[in-house]
Amino acid sequence: MATFLRFGLVGAIGFVVDSAVLYAGLWLGLGLLGGRIASYFVAATATWYLHRRVTFRATVPPSFAEWGRFLVSNALGGLVNVGGYWALVLAFPFCARHPVVAVALGAIAGIAINYTLSRRVVFRQG
Repeated sequence: MATFLRFGLVGAIGFVVDSAVLYAGLWLGLGLLGGRIASYFVAATATWYLHRRVTFRATVPPSFAEWGRFLVSNALGGLVNVGGYWALVLAFPFCARHPVVAVALGAIAGIAINYTLSRRVVFRQG
């Protein structure tokens, strides 16, 4: 249970990173989808690092292979996350005007998938 709580804490930090990069991307003219894709990859990289240090307390040095495993194994959760976001901003004008709401709902939709795959595939012990 403690690991899942740490996962949620890191996820909350990832949400802040994700939202900040999305709004920066909107300011730069990337649009709702382009900004979200960029923000997802920045947030995924930040959460990979924090999950390895805080959530799963990995003892091996970070590697490009581990980062890649994290991105690939969490792709399903990422698709649910970004797909849910995109569906919400298209379907609800409120979410298009306030995309942070859609980011939060997308993240909630992908969390169980990402936790399970991170624990069993990326940061498995032994």
